[in-house]
Amino acid sequence: MAKAKTIYSCTECGGVEPKWQGQCPNCHAWNTLVETIAEAASVGSIASRYAPLAETAGLQKLAEIEAAEVPRQPTGVSEFDRVLGGGLVPGGVVLIGGDPGIGKSTLLLQTLCHIGNARKAIYVSGEESPQQIAMRAKRLGLDASPISLLAEINLEKIISTLQKHKPDIAVIDSIQTVYSEALQSAPGSVAQVRECAAQLTRLAKQAGITVILVGHVTKEGTLAGPRVLEHIVDTVLYFEGDQNSSFRLIRAFKNRFGAVNELGVFAMTEKGLREVTNPSALFLSHHSEQVAGSCITVTMEGTRPLLIEIQALVDESHAPNSKRLCVGLEQNRLAMLLAVLHRHAGVACFDQDVFINAVGGVKIAEPAVDLAVLLSIVSSLKNKPLDHKLIVFGEVGLAGEVRPVQGGQMRLKEAAKLGFTKAIVPKANVPKQRIEGIEVIGVERLEQALTQMREA
Repeated sequence: MAKAKTIYSCTECGGVEPKWQGQCPNCHAWNTLVETIAEAASVGSIASRYAPLAETAGLQKLAEIEAAEVPRQPTGVSEFDRVLGGGLVPGGVVLIGGDPGIGKSTLLLQTLCHIGNARKAIYVSGEESPQQIAMRAKRLGLDASPISLLAEINLEKIISTLQKHKPDIAVIDSIQTVYSEALQSAPGSVAQVRECAAQLTRLAKQAGITVILVGHVTKEGTLAGPRVLEHIVDTVLYFEGDQNSSFRLIRAFKNRFGAVNELGVFAMTEKGLREVTNPSALFLSHHSEQVAGSCITVTMEGTRPLLIEIQALVDESHAPNSKRLCVGLEQNRLAMLLAVLHRHAGVACFDQDVFINAVGGVKIAEPAVDLAVLLSIVSSLKNKPLDHKLIVFGEVGLAGEVRPVQGGQMRLKEAAKLGFTKAIVPKANVPKQRIEGIEVIGVERLEQALTQMREA
């Protein structure tokens, strides 16, 4: 018997090389080539990936195409609907990834049980037996749900079942456990994941079935398998959370039917995942008295404003090189802000250790928190607490100017709704009409913000 030929596939771009290399020559990613068995791909297997495109082939004028509104099916879980952009879309393919035990299967089982009362739903499990799923459903109080279960990992049998019963929604848990008989490689390999995802996507588009794929993640927190998997699907969601905390966050990183970077917040309880209606409470500390180094800011997660506490600790350094440490913010930006603080406000921290923390473990990427970071640093350095009813936001430029940020009105309204009475914001973000319950102070430069901080 001839020895099976091995090739090396890139997990990032799906490129194939005859021998192993440290760097993929196609996408230039490092250490992404993995050994797989070369498949004798049949014409039918290759054509199946492009069937959705072949069926709609033919020139059409853009002006003649009717732009119909895409109907959505609410899931019954409002936080999940927010991340999806309003609900599930018929024929849409959703990929959701997360660490083991984070709650992916629990969320999808709860969602299917909500939808199952009005729509036909099938839960396909390649990791658990029907008895295990039934035990979890009973623990969550969902054992009376009419959804159907299928414990199967063979792709052809899964597709045959879906074509026969024609459900509205199907969950595949997980795509790494499914294999096709047309390929010889093991489940979870690059070829199997790519082929199975393409076949399920083809079925979803042809039959109008909403397919939700559960994906494993690597130790770096990214979806395992080829990167092309994220390009095939319509929506990519990540389920995040600390194993030591009961709170879970779900984010959209790609969504063809809605906005990206939306955030849904859940709390894990004995009865499953519960929606958190006021997520700002997660990221605010409740001090019995005012403390120095604490400043409240408002950040935008998609279209949702969130109030987050920025904490700073500035202490005298006893080492030759002062420490700069950020948790939840970009460390290089902290170094830049400290230089701006010294150059334009005359506050030097070169002989001080500076530690910054975003409460609640949230990661902030937008520059709208610059001003809050600087005021919290000055508050800790001078040991002067800020008003606990004060919120601060604004981007700080290298010239010391305070630049406006998007969504200023929404940020201020959210702060006023939660009881904050004073705000220091960029002058361009000051609303023309007064917002009830909150005094808004507009500043154009960092020095003006520090002056307002001393007067507060």
